[in-house]
Amino acid sequence: MPAKTGLEINLLASVPHPVMAIAPTGQIAYVNSAAEQLFSTGASGLVDQHLSDILPDGNPLRSLVEQALSDGLVMREYDVEFSSPKTEPQIVDVQVAPIAGEEGVLATLQSQTLARKMDRQLTHRGAARSVSAMAAMLAHEIKNPLSGIKGAAQLLEQTAAESDKELTQLICDETDRIAGIVDRMEVFSDVRPPARDEVNIHDVLDHVRRVAQSGFARNLVFKEEYDPSLPPVSGDRDQLIQAILNLVKNAAEAVSDREHGEIILSTAYRQGVRMRVGPNQERISLPLEVLVIDNGGGIAEELLPYLFDPFVTTKTNGSGLGLALVAKIIGDHGGVIECANEGGKTVFRTLLPVMTSAPHQIEET
Repeated sequence: MPAKTGLEINLLASVPHPVMAIAPTGQIAYVNSAAEQLFSTGASGLVDQHLSDILPDGNPLRSLVEQALSDGLVMREYDVEFSSPKTEPQIVDVQVAPIAGEEGVLATLQSQTLARKMDRQLTHRGAARSVSAMAAMLAHEIKNPLSGIKGAAQLLEQTAAESDKELTQLICDETDRIAGIVDRMEVFSDVRPPARDEVNIHDVLDHVRRVAQSGFARNLVFKEEYDPSLPPVSGDRDQLIQAILNLVKNAAEAVSDREHGEIILSTAYRQGVRMRVGPNQERISLPLEVLVIDNGGGIAEELLPYLFDPFVTTKTNGSGLGLALVAKIIGDHGGVIECANEGGKTVFRTLLPVMTSAPHQIEET
């Protein structure tokens, strides 16, 4: 591996996350100061060391580096429990990528604390339980009184003066609106796993696009960037349509007032992406990526961490349940969803597992 220039070293040293350059032999060629802190060892004690000398057997960084060196692919793994002889276990996100124009790979580790990891899990679980309990309570305790209120308002309307009929109609409209919110919330109380069938994700996206273009997105431009060789998803086609349709509807509303509003639907196979998901926290591969992108200008950064929480919304009259339902559906399918602002665009990125009976074939280049 050629020696780094002064500029390259300064750039890598300024990265706040641990960065390591690793030669094809598995020896460490460079570490930045954040990596020194992660290993509690100075650069002189790390450089020229083999990974097997500083990391125990079974450490995920070793296997990711070996696979990246062997296959020449970018490898990612999230929420990895990382430890070394001199450090306590901690949770990190790992990415290992080939170095352009050189032999070897660059490994980047983004540290998280166990407390932050546990807090995030407890927050989402608590929110899910709260919404489920609230949905059950609302369905039983509120819908019946609402029906009575609407019936009484309709009776009053029959004898009300013209000037009062506007108020009785307002009562009916508002009770209908509240009943609609309760109906949407009842979905969260369904804890049954989705039906499992072989689903072509492109059929799902094509159906969503046709529905959107025949209605709420008829004046918008759609672009499709699909990987035609994707394997099928194991899941419920109708639920996946509901989730993606929600994302596309949000995207359409974000660009509705733009002269050149467009929505991009994209799919790709991302080998090496693994996460711990599901009630048993099983570590599985999530190689199927679905992107819904709009050029609506992005979402406020302070809202991004809470976007999929119940009752969080960016809309004036929104209920804050649409994206929470999307997250529930994707989670029920063993996948994950995230949102990010990228270059003035909003990107909703969904990662899903594929049918285990239909492994994806990667062509050698």
